[in-house]
Amino acid sequence: MTDPTAQSPAPLVDQPHARVERDGVTYTLLGTAHVSRASVDAVHAAIASGDYDTVAVELDPQRLAALSDPDALARMDLVKVLREGKTALFAANLGLAAYQRRLAEQLGIEPGAELKAAVNDARERELAVHLIDRDVGLTFKRASQRLGWWGRAKLGGGIVASLFGDEEVGHDEIEKLKQGDLLESSFGEFAQESPELYDTVIGERDRYMAARLRESATSQSGARNVLAVVGAGHLQGLAKHLRDETRSPADIRAELETVKEKSSFPWFTLILAVFVLGGFAFGFWRGGLDVGADLMLYWVLITGSLGAVGCAAAGGHPLSIIAAFFASPVTPLHPALASGTISALVEAWVRKPTYADFMALRDDVQSVRGWYRNRVARVLLNFFMTSLGTAVGVWLGGARMLGKLLG
Repeated sequence: MTDPTAQSPAPLVDQPHARVERDGVTYTLLGTAHVSRASVDAVHAAIASGDYDTVAVELDPQRLAALSDPDALARMDLVKVLREGKTALFAANLGLAAYQRRLAEQLGIEPGAELKAAVNDARERELAVHLIDRDVGLTFKRASQRLGWWGRAKLGGGIVASLFGDEEVGHDEIEKLKQGDLLESSFGEFAQESPELYDTVIGERDRYMAARLRESATSQSGARNVLAVVGAGHLQGLAKHLRDETRSPADIRAELETVKEKSSFPWFTLILAVFVLGGFAFGFWRGGLDVGADLMLYWVLITGSLGAVGCAAAGGHPLSIIAAFFASPVTPLHPALASGTISALVEAWVRKPTYADFMALRDDVQSVRGWYRNRVARVLLNFFMTSLGTAVGVWLGGARMLGKLLG
């Protein structure tokens, strides 16, 4: 239970915090601002006090690696990312990194510095360290599934805007960030406008981190005094779930880590293939060779040309543009292929990204020129622009076919 009468530890008197006692363990929740030097100082002072035997932080292994190892990005296998269909997730992480970089440049402090300080100080004192946040990839996937098609489009647009944006972060946004959550702020106003996104990014993570805290303080761990360093926006929700939740932590974590599997049967692709191939056949049957050949030629030219135009607009290599042209008429009819993936793979093969490209990626995506200069960024741009061109071509080609068949 929460002990409102307990005297606050000296280092936390002027900081947002809460104390919860449960099952013989005292949890001290320190609410921090991810862009505040005062929060960094409070973390240093709290751990230096010697009052805690365990330190938990609002991080997952991936985010800790990004904070602790700037070179981790340079060791990424971009081709593997493309082949495994993780391009959108990679772009989302890149958008978050770009947003954090703008904050760091504007405010003179690295976002999440207090979380990094908590891990480093705890390890120096040989205290147990627990990363209690949910993997950011799982959070993104669960949010994407709950938003629906239009919501995902708006979210994707926000990510793209964060990738290209280089303007200063507004004063109001910074003030909200001091009381909120970095991941929520990176999604912009959409997080406030979308209850589904807000619940996934904030509400679910409150429950998840409370469950992870309870798991970290098992009888085997020997934890009795736990300091949890979390964003101020999570403080009240985390304290509530830590105090009141009766379900087992393992059950809660399993529920919040579940991502619905996509339908194994590609209904949309099948319907599109039947429509297109059936349209070709009907055209030959009803109008003879001229009509059938005209439909096929228009489909190939419109999808191929627009896919190639998208690739060219992304600064694609001539071989990538050719690959986009030949892939775009075929890939919409195949569930396991995507024109953007094929052209991007060719781009990565012809213009293989270098170590320097990965190292400069976070800076280069701050400008349009940087996107075209950096080979990693250009591969991503190739993927999205080719896919967009192909999608437009599919709609135009389908409309032309329907008009011909009904005319």
